[in-house]
Amino acid sequence: MLETIRNAWKIPDLRRRITFTLLMLVVFRFGAHIPVPYLSADAMRAFLGQGENGMDLFNLFDTFTGGAFQNATVLAMGVSPYINASIIIQLLAVAIPSLERLSKEGLEGRKKLNKITRYLGIVLAFVQGAGLYVTLWNMNAQGQHAIVNPSFLTFMVIVLTFTAGTAFIVWIGEQITEKGLGNGVSMIIFAGIITRIPTAAVSIYNTYVMKGGTFSPMGTVWAAVIVAIAIAAIALVVFFTNAERRIAVQYAKRVVGRKMYGGQSTNIPIKVAAGGVMPIIFASSIMAFPGTIVRLLKGGQVPGTGFGGTILNCLSSTGPIWTTVVYGVLYFLLIIFFTYFYSTIQFNPIEMSNNIKKSGGYIPGIRPGRPTSDFISRITSRLNMIGSLFLGIVAVLPIIIGAVTGNNGIQIGGTSLLIMVGVALETVQQIESQMVMRHYKGFLE
Repeated sequence: MLETIRNAWKIPDLRRRITFTLLMLVVFRFGAHIPVPYLSADAMRAFLGQGENGMDLFNLFDTFTGGAFQNATVLAMGVSPYINASIIIQLLAVAIPSLERLSKEGLEGRKKLNKITRYLGIVLAFVQGAGLYVTLWNMNAQGQHAIVNPSFLTFMVIVLTFTAGTAFIVWIGEQITEKGLGNGVSMIIFAGIITRIPTAAVSIYNTYVMKGGTFSPMGTVWAAVIVAIAIAAIALVVFFTNAERRIAVQYAKRVVGRKMYGGQSTNIPIKVAAGGVMPIIFASSIMAFPGTIVRLLKGGQVPGTGFGGTILNCLSSTGPIWTTVVYGVLYFLLIIFFTYFYSTIQFNPIEMSNNIKKSGGYIPGIRPGRPTSDFISRITSRLNMIGSLFLGIVAVLPIIIGAVTGNNGIQIGGTSLLIMVGVALETVQQIESQMVMRHYKGFLE
């Protein structure tokens, strides 16, 4: 490994990309500590603390930004508005013909879609910032002093600061994508999650090993079990992330001029977990949406009793054990649904069948046309079932561990784990491709 890193550092272009990526991530972490004017960081922490009875979008914000949200900094919103905008544009590209045409126009079309996504992300950042300001203003009415000197000027300063922070962090991500390593937005989320690992480790140590300031042998066993499960989950995620089903394709021979082409065989790789972390993000957003709206309207407070409180408990990952079970079942079913839904949007068996037929290819034993598309549909349906079960287990497992051990601090570990492993594998593969071109052995060896 050390020899591989040394060889990678010897390549000027690769060394420049690694250095640029690290510098941009340092800038991101520096911005995560610049406070927003007229806003109390203690109030933001109290706001997050009031959501301990439900995993909502604001807890996801705080996780993906590495604590920038709870510290009330300029990068508090992170890249979440941009991700939401990207999801919206992907969904609209299926329903709106003009956006669908742009998605098929190659590089220029993707540039236009990225531009639309960027502007929509800024609009969503302003809307989310305004909603957060209203919530904090309600907290002021409850005597928590979240906003200093609330006024229209204060509103514009706070909301525009949040919006500018999102625009800046999206710009950093684009620079990393262009001049650095990996996908810039993914790298920023990766860096935010990584910074929370030491805090999580200290939390596990204080909760189990030194429970109440006293060494606990049984707590140490629980901590060891959690670490072992985390290692096994990482290995499982790596296996399923790289797993794929290869469909053999044979191309017929054809004569063009005085040369003969074709006759070779190849394969079409289809990922088992083609949707990646997107189905989990969709499902968690749907589950968190009601509680988030209630918190925005109630100044951060979530009712814990009555019919409304029972419904919200069933849509949260904590609370009574029976509501946690209901939440886990609903969450699992939503992940399965969104896995099929996202695959339907991203993958078109009919189009793939037509492309194979136009290229003079065929799947051995399968007739071209409708039989080929039906065969591909059956394969993708089976892979989606396996992938959705895998994603559901990874997402629900931390909730089960939290319910059994009583530690609610690891409930979004499944989403974080998928993101970290996916980004790490993508970055390693990019470094590998750079080194293979120069005949060096890379990480994947």
